[in-house]
Amino acid sequence: MSQPILMKGNEAIAEAAIRAGCRFFAGYPITPQNEIPEYMSRRLPEVGGAFVQAESEVAAINMLYGAAGAGARCMTSSSSPGISLKQEGISYMAGSELPGLIVNIVRGGPGLGTIQPAQSDYFQATKGGGHGDYRLVVYGPDTLQEAVDMVFEAFRVSDAYRNPVMILGDGVLGQMMEPVRFPPEDADVHKVEKPWATTGAGDGDTRLICSIHLEAEELNAHNMHLHEKYQAIKENETLYEEVEMEDAQLCLVAYGTTSRICRAVIEQCRSEGMKVGMIRPITLWPFPDKPISEAAKKVDAFLAVEMSLGQMVEDVRLAVNGRVPVGFFGRTGGLIPTPDEIVAALKRLVEEEGVTS
Repeated sequence: MSQPILMKGNEAIAEAAIRAGCRFFAGYPITPQNEIPEYMSRRLPEVGGAFVQAESEVAAINMLYGAAGAGARCMTSSSSPGISLKQEGISYMAGSELPGLIVNIVRGGPGLGTIQPAQSDYFQATKGGGHGDYRLVVYGPDTLQEAVDMVFEAFRVSDAYRNPVMILGDGVLGQMMEPVRFPPEDADVHKVEKPWATTGAGDGDTRLICSIHLEAEELNAHNMHLHEKYQAIKENETLYEEVEMEDAQLCLVAYGTTSRICRAVIEQCRSEGMKVGMIRPITLWPFPDKPISEAAKKVDAFLAVEMSLGQMVEDVRLAVNGRVPVGFFGRTGGLIPTPDEIVAALKRLVEEEGVTS
């Protein structure tokens, strides 16, 4: 590992992408992710890569489709409404089985909303914001170091499964500064064979990349193939962290910036005698439903905490499957929950549901 460097989150993500072998970026400005394309515009030419400021978010995602189809390790980034504009192209990439990294530094919505941080794009990211039966692999890092590490992991998974991958951050993660260490660059990344890519190599094989299947049986077979791939991703690539869960009677579920706050909540609650732990999803899809289901056999209640009006909580409730109560606490519009607010929500849950703590 390299020596630690103090960096802003957006710039750390961009530098990590370059060190992970990204050589093409297309994007369009929108706060609070503007430092990513700005950084890429300077750094990519230094390593022989290509940066394009597209005329729109729609153009950017279609440029990513083209670069991925030609075999390049490629990336785009945006924030909430910009990601909405990319949804058609994201669905095309998933349908065509093209790898690529999409970074969403989430801002408050709906509509143009605010430039303040939020987690209200969870549904869009994890349920398929575009059309058709498809999935993205979605990471929700909670530190800049983890964001850096997840960039490397995202490119690996994207190439391995030929599937677009998203890193779901927020305005806090993008704008804050922390020390980061970069993993070693993969010198062999550009030697990875992609026999499906439209490289113009002239080897006699006809290579066609598209997402259209006009015959119903043909499209059904393709969708079943994608479904089997998604099942393999669920089995092999689900990531999560357990915090103080050995003796926990109450379990917080939170990701990203909110999970950082919940660490302080756990410390405060345990100092007051409340046995609180946390399951932190690192992959938001595939969601860690198995560890949450197992925890439901031991804990008395769950509290999902989000910077939204309640999105991830639905996946928590599905995993718990009615075994124990699942409460929710959220802040929206760019507001960030405080430890005291979350502690109060936990105490209300204990009182209202009559559970122990």
